[in-house]
Amino acid sequence: MATDVITLITNDHRKVEALFERLKKEEGDAKATVAELHALLTAHARAEEDRVYPDLDAEAHHGLEEHKEAEVILDELVRATPGTSAFRQTLDKLVEAVSHHVEEEESDLLPQLARKAGHKRLQELGRAFEQRRDEELKALRSVHDPGGDATKAELYEQAQKSDIPGRSQMDKEELREAVRETP
Repeated sequence: MATDVITLITNDHRKVEALFERLKKEEGDAKATVAELHALLTAHARAEEDRVYPDLDAEAHHGLEEHKEAEVILDELVRATPGTSAFRQTLDKLVEAVSHHVEEEESDLLPQLARKAGHKRLQELGRAFEQRRDEELKALRSVHDPGGDATKAELYEQAQKSDIPGRSQMDKEELREAVRETP
């Protein structure tokens, strides 16, 4: 369901904000939410850099710097232990950096893009952005979710290689969980 690039980018921004809220309110599994946030922010940034920023020329340089800054803070958050003050401080720093970037992008860069590109180009950029983001998401989620798309036989093979006890009695979901928990 490809649409124009501006809608896709702003939709991603709202998803990121929702993930931030979930982390601030300590709802659900913080590690899983951080992994989802990491995948979405990284894929979104790479898709913007590769598919959208070339159409913005010099205006995009500042956005690239902000992506790099957010990436560093995001890596700190991934390493932090949920529930600790270090985690909360890092989350606050990331929220501030990303919120600043989103504000600039939505008030300056995206309106510039809308003025420069016609409807057809915005649709083309939307398809290119969505394809690149989805490729990155798939690759990143497979890193954070080993066995996510695997068949039961493939999961069993991974469990066997990891010498997981009781694997022959496990169903697909139990195998997936055991494989995820294996260091």
